[in-house]
Amino acid sequence: MEPELSVVRCSFECQGAQVLEIFNHAILTSTALYDYSPRSLEQIETWFAAKAQGEWPIIGLESSDGRLQAFGSYGSFRNFPAYKYTVEHSVYVAEAFRGKGLGHSILQLLIEQAQRDDYHAMIGAIDSNNEASCRLHETLGFELVGTLPQVGFKFGNWLDLALYQLTLSTPISPVDG
Repeated sequence: MEPELSVVRCSFECQGAQVLEIFNHAILTSTALYDYSPRSLEQIETWFAAKAQGEWPIIGLESSDGRLQAFGSYGSFRNFPAYKYTVEHSVYVAEAFRGKGLGHSILQLLIEQAQRDDYHAMIGAIDSNNEASCRLHETLGFELVGTLPQVGFKFGNWLDLALYQLTLSTPISPVDG
């Protein structure tokens, strides 16, 4: 990570427009998101509100001039009580800043936060053709635990979803209920 970057807790008020720009670029040019249409600022505001309500982190890397270069978050994996120790995460790097290790930094920060928050498993759902993201996850200890073939369709192609998992040593004393 470049020394002039700061780790920030993203908010709609401070980073909302930049998060929207990064999301929409990914939607329009890649299979990082399986959305077809760009999101609106109102949808991003709702996304931030849902993250805040669930107490889910949104961690960013920002330059000294306030430009958001990368961000990541996690949230509920599946909405059933027994999954309470598992989260699904996502990492996004602005196009101009890719290939500089920012995705690695964000994912490492998310892992550290998940451990502090006492989660046990992190799941990354990645388009199987996204080799850079698959490699990134593998370098940080995630294992490919399964592939769901042809579950998405975008840009005229069937997409396979690769599931990567990192098992954490937390929580120390998990409980049912």
